[in-house]
Amino acid sequence: MIKYIILTLLGRDCMSKTQNIGNIIQKLRKDTGLTQEELAIKSGVPYTTLIKIEGSQVKNPTIKTIKKIADALSVTTDDLIKLEEK
Repeated sequence: MIKYIILTLLGRDCMSKTQNIGNIIQKLRKDTGLTQEELAIKSGVPYTTLIKIEGSQVKNPTIKTIKKIADALSVTTDDLIKLEEK
């Protein structure tokens, strides 16, 4: 249910062509009330890596990294990728 609410809240924001996986992760993180540090700890992704992904310095994170972040945000990797494609 939470995943559905989060994805619904993203609705309009994810329609923008400027959305990338970093923007989507940042939006989901903020919507769930997590700080970057909390998400880094929860996902097991280094804090500096998470900052670079959200800041679009890393545009193509590994599948392993995306999976860790998706799991920590209670969404699937498919959800993140599909949101990026919209």
